Amino acid sequence: MTPEEVVALRKAHFFPCTQHFYKNPPVLVSGSMQHVTDGEGKAYTDFFAGVSVVATGHCNPAIAEATVRQARKLQHTTTIYLTEPSAKLAKRMSELLPAYPRVFFCNSGSEANEGALVLARRHTKRRGFISLTESLHGRTSLTTSVTGLQMWRTDPFPDDHVYFIPRPYAYGVDPQEAAKRSLSALEDVLREAGDNIAAMIVEPIQGNGGMIVMPEGYLARAKKMLESYGVLLIADEIQTGFGRTGQLLASQQLGVQADIVTMAKALGGGIPIGAFAATEEVAASLNVPSASTFGGNPISAETALAVLDYIESENLPERAARLGSALKLGLERMRVFYPHIVSEVRGLGLMLGAELYAEDPTYGAMMTDRVLEEMKDRGFLIGKNGVSRNVLAFQPPIVIEASDIELMLEALDAVLGAIEQERLTVTEKEQGGESEASASNRQP
Repeated sequence: MTPEEVVALRKAHFFPCTQHFYKNPPVLVSGSMQHVTDGEGKAYTDFFAGVSVVATGHCNPAIAEATVRQARKLQHTTTIYLTEPSAKLAKRMSELLPAYPRVFFCNSGSEANEGALVLARRHTKRRGFISLTESLHGRTSLTTSVTGLQMWRTDPFPDDHVYFIPRPYAYGVDPQEAAKRSLSALEDVLREAGDNIAAMIVEPIQGNGGMIVMPEGYLARAKKMLESYGVLLIADEIQTGFGRTGQLLASQQLGVQADIVTMAKALGGGIPIGAFAATEEVAASLNVPSASTFGGNPISAETALAVLDYIESENLPERAARLGSALKLGLERMRVFYPHIVSEVRGLGLMLGAELYAEDPTYGAMMTDRVLEEMKDRGFLIGKNGVSRNVLAFQPPIVIEASDIELMLEALDAVLGAIEQERLTVTEKEQGGESEASASNRQP
């Protein structure tokens, strides 16, 4: 099908909320590791990975074969029947993440966060939650309520027992000062309503919020404050989890052990799976009979086992840290070369963002769309996020090569260079016009 035909079908049959990035979108039909190909045979290097999902690569043979083998044997039962893959996956995850020996499998990040919030309520017997402004935690009932990004708060009747505090970031503000302001607000909320709050939910790196990394020491200090009021900490690792930031979990990398951790995206390598895991003490509170129709089904569980094997055998966390340093250095050079365009570079590992025109984010959003379009035409797919949608998002498959990063940076340099040349041309014309006006106003 042509792009026009696909767009027409989407317009006719999708809900109007469903959007796409490009003015001239390709129809993607195949993928291999860090590359995808469209219906016309054009290849692209993927620097977005389906929003951090295919961390182990598109159609990775080591993982796809495991998926196919299981699909030929047993596709689905449900959790009320015994199957090996989900039991083996639970054991494997507890070995990799010993702080969280208990796990509940589900289908998505939204469902994982929803389950974690319900678990917190059951454990504490309290109703309220604390969340950060500009956060994103999902599309279900409670997860929409604790989401701080306005564009994602689609439920017109969110839960009214949610307390938002400022995220520990503001453009141009020292990170520790921003952290201090956020922690002060946290203390105020705890003093006011701590005895009614079940948990605080935090993304170690706010992905859709613009690649905002929690400042050094922030999560540890927040955890200590929460503990004094008996409030749990939920680490939303949906985007950050399983090696992307340089360690399996970004929360532990940032110096904190949460009470509950949520996971999805990279865990399935493209096959839908979600999970929330907890300490023994907290997990014991989810003790009423329950089930999950699709959670941890044989195909998703067997795929996740292959994903974890690949992450370990290929040492992908170390690879993400190493290649992420190279990518971040290249983006920082762009900030130095084009200071009027690139305002800030943020992130950890291979979860990076470059904000454009922070002083004029509306214009920055227009330029972000232009950069995405031109980079696509040059064979590179990158993402966008941020409060104003003016942050270029770099979340490639971790299997990406250093040469791919170099080629992408060369293309990005060319695109930003053209924008900078246009800016200089306009500035020169404006200054020339002012000079001519001044000359005409001079007395003879």
